[in-house]
Amino acid sequence: MPSRKKTCMFASAFCTCVSSFVVICVVLATPQWVSSEVRFSRTGSNVTVSLQYGLFRGTCEQFVDAGLQVSETTFQVSDALRSAGGRALNVATITVLVLALLSSLLSAGFTCTNAVSNPYQTFLGPVGVYTWNSLCGLLTLTAMILFPVNVEGNSLSEELARGCSTSLQARLGSQHSYGYSYWIMLLIIVLNAASLVIIYFYDHASYSKKKEQERPIENAPKDVILF
Repeated sequence: MPSRKKTCMFASAFCTCVSSFVVICVVLATPQWVSSEVRFSRTGSNVTVSLQYGLFRGTCEQFVDAGLQVSETTFQVSDALRSAGGRALNVATITVLVLALLSSLLSAGFTCTNAVSNPYQTFLGPVGVYTWNSLCGLLTLTAMILFPVNVEGNSLSEELARGCSTSLQARLGSQHSYGYSYWIMLLIIVLNAASLVIIYFYDHASYSKKKEQERPIENAPKDVILF
């Protein structure tokens, strides 16, 4: 049976891994990734299309300079995208987050296993926890890079806006503001880092204790008599 200290440390790491798993689910499920306002010229007036969307779905509204407002509509991102680059990066972002989700689940399983057993010398031990937590953090960071690249580099908001309205001509300008669904990915990275720190401190303390128990015989008390 594992010691109480080991159980507590790995149980704490398990909680952070489960929290990371839950946050990734929230990130994938919510559409508040980015809010954009894209202005277009149109015959006789200018139109501002206001969008809020995530990886799967979004909403859009139209505002005409004359004061007319078109009611809010919903759309599916995959259906609205036409360019190959926009589709590819959107699918890549989803794939990376799904892999991060699996990594956090595996990490939670490894920490739970260590909390109730003693797999010290195998990949099921701290090495496995280090691996899956690091992978989850790196994948999440990759997703945080891919999405803005898609928005800015592939003019994702402009493409989605054109799917929401007809007769739009030249784009006059755009503004983007990233929402909580995007920024809470930083929390995922922090949670994974916290798991690594917890396991590192346990592993370091365990290693120090083991080395202390393996001191050379010359460091033994001088009053010990050997026969």
